[in-house]
Amino acid sequence: MRSHLLNDLTAEHYRRSVTEGVERVAAKLATTDRPFTGVTVDALTPRIDAIDLDRPLGDTSAVLDELEDVYLRDAVYFHHPRYLAHLNCPVVIPAVLGEAVLSAVNSSLDTWDQSAGGTLIERRLIDWTTARIGLGENADGVFTSGGTQSNLQALLLAREEAKSDSPAKLRVFTSEASHFSVKKSAKLLGLGQDSVVPIPVDHDKRMQTVALARELERCKRDGLVPMAVVATAGTTDFGSIDPLPEVAELCARFGAWLHVDAAYGCGLLASLRYRDRIEGIERADSVTVDYHKSFFQPVSSSAVLVRDASTLRHATYHAEYLNPRRMVTERIPNQVDKSLQTTRRFDALKLWMTLRVMGADGIGQLFDEVCDLAAEGWKLLAADPRYDVVVEPGLSTLVFRYIPAAVTDPAEIDRANLYARGALFASGDAVVAGTKVGGRHYLKFTLLNPETTTDDIAAVLDLIAGHAEQYLGESLDRAS
Repeated sequence: MRSHLLNDLTAEHYRRSVTEGVERVAAKLATTDRPFTGVTVDALTPRIDAIDLDRPLGDTSAVLDELEDVYLRDAVYFHHPRYLAHLNCPVVIPAVLGEAVLSAVNSSLDTWDQSAGGTLIERRLIDWTTARIGLGENADGVFTSGGTQSNLQALLLAREEAKSDSPAKLRVFTSEASHFSVKKSAKLLGLGQDSVVPIPVDHDKRMQTVALARELERCKRDGLVPMAVVATAGTTDFGSIDPLPEVAELCARFGAWLHVDAAYGCGLLASLRYRDRIEGIERADSVTVDYHKSFFQPVSSSAVLVRDASTLRHATYHAEYLNPRRMVTERIPNQVDKSLQTTRRFDALKLWMTLRVMGADGIGQLFDEVCDLAAEGWKLLAADPRYDVVVEPGLSTLVFRYIPAAVTDPAEIDRANLYARGALFASGDAVVAGTKVGGRHYLKFTLLNPETTTDDIAAVLDLIAGHAEQYLGESLDRAS
């Protein structure tokens, strides 16, 4: 069994095994003609359940053959231009190369003596990102597992910085369209059930600052503490960007921590043409970025950034076996001093490789392309009498609803849209997402693939309409 340990004696075995795996995946990517096969849970579960994990195959080729049957054949492939569903991007090759390197070396980014140069690379990328945001010379941050963890850590820091004698008095303000992790974080942080105050959004799904001002004033009047305002730069459903300069002004006036959730919109930090859409982000106290959404990185690659490095002390605990206090005075850089995690992958390497091969402009060009595609898709939807489109996109998301000419019952229209989404997924021809707007079911394109074209969008819209009409026709037959 020692022959399977990766070391100096098994380097050739490693090379052969990984090469065979890469060739299998490359062949699969090259021949994939749709984003999904349409396999069902009931069809796939018995194949996986039948595998006896206590009886190893003992051969890499045999395992890869088996993997083809239980995973590769039926995976959902985000690189396909008709995958239009969630915030999943196709990944760039330099980042995938970085993934291979970091997995093999297996550095742990909690302490210097487990990572050495990895620590310095991560710190350099944090500095690079905070400079792009404009947080100032005293800024800092740390890589995380994703936007949910980043939002949690940001609100932890905000809670600890808030001047309050009771957690029950703390309030967090965020738009109705913000990410669910804001409420989840408040619960995990032990704040009261009513601690998150939802702020109405305008027609473009952006936080209404007049309503925010009113709620902040009420908070003060009631003797409560405005712990934080969470503004969103790219909501999950609509890609909407809150009016950051105005929100920042209100935070300064009422003494609230400003957190900007830019998990989606962080791609604008590299944009060549649309950077101005997040003006005001430089005034944030903390920022969430998800490189694995709009920097075309493999999961996971994310970070939480802060204006004042000293606030990260609220996540610091010292253990004698790991990061004793003396290391601070000895100027030994331990990232665990800033992180909610202890053992942590060297995910920063993927972004480092990407920047060193493509540069920030290369990333920005790709993100600009999907924003342009969404603008063209919006024009298609706005001109198509079969569809109602909600808002003009601020990033690369389109939310719309099929509206049949002969049906007026909103509940029946809901069912037609739900059916169309499910039937499309089952066919494997395309994958789209769904959400609710005003209590009604809508469909959603999240466009993060520069290879997707307006022809792809038009074709998928025709497929959706066809499935919806099929449902409505069958429904009419049942009724008669």
